[in-house]
Amino acid sequence: MHTIILENVKVFTNHGCLDEEAMIGSEYRVDLEVTADLSKSAQTDELNDTVDYVSLNRIIVEEMAIRSKLLEQVAQRILDRIFKEESLVEKAHVKVAKINPPIGGDVARVVISMSQSR
Repeated sequence: MHTIILENVKVFTNHGCLDEEAMIGSEYRVDLEVTADLSKSAQTDELNDTVDYVSLNRIIVEEMAIRSKLLEQVAQRILDRIFKEESLVEKAHVKVAKINPPIGGDVARVVISMSQSR
């Protein structure tokens, strides 16, 4: 098995339980790691034989644009789309981080980390 990693995908959107979060929005970071057999694409050099990281990035951006109260729901939607649209992916691990969350303390980010396998 092989791994494709998208690191530090930056998105500005409006997730959260507070009304202010819906109106103001905030910065988020998404990291994604997918596991797949990339042996064929390593030989053929053809995009059709691999997991397209442009597609993975598009999934992240589109799902992050849909407002949710909880980061858990966003992370699960990202995983669901990856397994629906990328048949070569056997395992995926996603981390969704809210930068400077409004939790009444000096916290750099809050991160939800979820994994799923076929």
